[in-house]
Amino acid sequence: MFIPGLELARLFYVEAVRPLLDAHVPDLPHTAALIGPGSEVLGFDTPRSTDHDWGPRLQLFLSDEAAAAGAPAQVGEVLAIRLPAEFRGYPTVFARSGARPGRPSTHHVLVAGLRSWLTGLLGFDPLAPMTLADWLAAPTQRLAEITSGGVFHDGLAQQDAGLAAVRARLSWYPRDVWLHVMACQWQRIGQEEAFPGHCAEVGDELGSRMVTARLAHDLIRLALLIQRRYPPYSKWLGTALARTPAGPDLLPPLSAAMSATTWPDRERQLSRAYEAVARLHNATGATPALDPTVRAMYYDRPYRVPDATRFVHALREQIRDDAVRSLPLTGAVDQFLGSTDALGDRALRSAATATQLGPALSGTDRRPAGE
Repeated sequence: MFIPGLELARLFYVEAVRPLLDAHVPDLPHTAALIGPGSEVLGFDTPRSTDHDWGPRLQLFLSDEAAAAGAPAQVGEVLAIRLPAEFRGYPTVFARSGARPGRPSTHHVLVAGLRSWLTGLLGFDPLAPMTLADWLAAPTQRLAEITSGGVFHDGLAQQDAGLAAVRARLSWYPRDVWLHVMACQWQRIGQEEAFPGHCAEVGDELGSRMVTARLAHDLIRLALLIQRRYPPYSKWLGTALARTPAGPDLLPPLSAAMSATTWPDRERQLSRAYEAVARLHNATGATPALDPTVRAMYYDRPYRVPDATRFVHALREQIRDDAVRSLPLTGAVDQFLGSTDALGDRALRSAATATQLGPALSGTDRRPAGE
């Protein structure tokens, strides 16, 4: 019987891993969790997920001092020798896809220093004061991976370096950064809102559908940002939206727009989606309420559009921090970088973000207001 991965990890820690720690390294403070990459961390795993990289796994985080003193090797040896070969019907030793040829299979209890592991994943130390560059260089998928999942024991909290504190800090953007990334998402929509109609007008039906798909993608990300949810990467976007209060209003028109075979039908469904997102925006109170109704014309062209720049200007007017308000409308790193490889490269995304920030900041230690 399928056991969702997060529950499997919790049981694995409680029933198999923790008893070994208590017996063999009882005085070693640790935090046990399942965070980071993996569909089970976000709760999107299904029986299909078990066809690769699947089994009981979790992380054991130690203080960086204990990690530097060699504790991970000691704990890893205890687990390698004493963990059962199978747990709840799943093998505890399994290979990972993409592993180097000849690399032996092993258990997947990662043992590492908490601070160094988080820094390696995020590209910055979340236990240190966070800069505006830190927030904008972090892909929302990464932020979701850290703030989702589960913490099964947080022994490091007694040392003022617990995982719960990190997750609370990263739970959502500071206010001004949130307003900025929403403005940038509306900006993306404003740049292409007239394109599906123009493509259809010149007989490019394929182009009209393609841009409609891009707009649907951007509207879903915007709806998640408005609801204070970090958007996951593409294969989980629809699932993530469906699990929010806005899902019932947005999924039907977006699905209908994607399947429409004529431009008038496509435009009608897109308009419903635009207006639903505009109402969602108004419900936040982030700006004074704006008319959610689509505009009947785009200049002199008969395309119905939301006139998304209205929302961009309204959001920017509410930003208090001068440094954030002066940022270019490119947004966070995954709003202007679309390559999976680029987003996975910490040095590249940090450099790209620094280039985007440019002269807007007086220094890399400038923190956003409200943090």
